[in-house]
Amino acid sequence: MLHGVDVSSYNTSYSVEGVDFVFVKATEGRSYINPHQNSQAAKARKAGCVVGFYHFLWPGHISAQARYFVEKCASVPGDILACDWERTGDGTSASNAQKDQFLVEVKKLRPKHRVMLYCNRDFWLHHDTTSYVADGLWIADYVAAGHPRIKAKWRIHQYTDQPLDKDVANFSSRTALKKWAHPA
Repeated sequence: MLHGVDVSSYNTSYSVEGVDFVFVKATEGRSYINPHQNSQAAKARKAGCVVGFYHFLWPGHISAQARYFVEKCASVPGDILACDWERTGDGTSASNAQKDQFLVEVKKLRPKHRVMLYCNRDFWLHHDTTSYVADGLWIADYVAAGHPRIKAKWRIHQYTDQPLDKDVANFSSRTALKKWAHPA
């Protein structure tokens, strides 16, 4: 198992010690851009980590959100792109169909990137109806690392948010993750 973290604008000083991959929040909705994403990604790249970016999905305007994400995130070829599908601050959430549409749209806009779905166990078990995850599932379930309580195949497991979001990836090595992140 590989170890990683995911960071947002609140995590400007995170450690890359013992970390193989870092996901950085890039955008949210159609108006928010993480002002620290470039420096956060640069820190991860300098440490040799695999880098990913995620977009916090809001309901509505899905094609516009997909375009906003790929245009505003600081990704380069080989970076992983992800859709963060959960409840918004006002308690709403994108529908299952909107989640699927966003993933399809991002794949279409960035066909040379791996695209993943991030969601928590509750959304996976009670809101998802298609099991569409594009290239892989990143599941949040705060239990022992690498043992999320789902039956579906997963690539990344977020197992805690203390002191920041920590993850494990189901790859044999950093080289294997890098190879997967560069689809042919």
